[in-house]
Amino acid sequence: MTPSQTLRVMPREMRLMSERILSLTALPKGFALMITDVVMYSQAMGLGGFPLLEARLPDLMEATPTPLALMAEVGDRLVLDAGGQHAWIALPSALDLLELTLAQHDSARIEVTGATDAAELAIAEGLGARHGLEVSLSGTTLTATRGPVADPVLTRVLQDGARIEAAQWWRIYELAQTALTPDSVVSRRHAGVNIVTEDGQIIGRTDNDDDTDPNFINSVGLKTQEATQ
Repeated sequence: MTPSQTLRVMPREMRLMSERILSLTALPKGFALMITDVVMYSQAMGLGGFPLLEARLPDLMEATPTPLALMAEVGDRLVLDAGGQHAWIALPSALDLLELTLAQHDSARIEVTGATDAAELAIAEGLGARHGLEVSLSGTTLTATRGPVADPVLTRVLQDGARIEAAQWWRIYELAQTALTPDSVVSRRHAGVNIVTEDGQIIGRTDNDDDTDPNFINSVGLKTQEATQ
């Protein structure tokens, strides 16, 4: 039996793939961007990661943060009902509530109920550090205290990447490709807010506050047109 290959994938690629895939879901676009890093941290921390993203995508396609509800708040203890949503969907709200509670108390504790794949709540231990939170998970309860602002998970992944089984990664890559516009003659002439017509005319933004050189684009279009005449 041939041993499976593993790839060392860096943060840019992991973020790009998860962003594209999550853009296919019904999640609000701003919220989808919020959980882009969740998949990377899950992979880097030895949790579900990209295999879980692939396995749960049918459920995530219809995911929404709307059912999340704060059910109880007594001092520094809270209960957040995930409403049957995936733990990844509940994480941003859970971290926000922990940070808000720590503004008034020395510690904060939040029990997350009704979340699928609840073990993924452990991602809060990694993501919390970037907010200066020391978070621990026990069962489905997250406990936090103030700590130094740091990001050891991201620091490690920036240096060494994350190991992902090759076949798994290429499935993720192919899935992410479905979020892109199919290749065509028109798509090759279109990027961002501009489109170049067959005769070299530029339609779209007319300002030039970046490195775009419309004259170059136009001249290339005209030269191509002349060459075919």
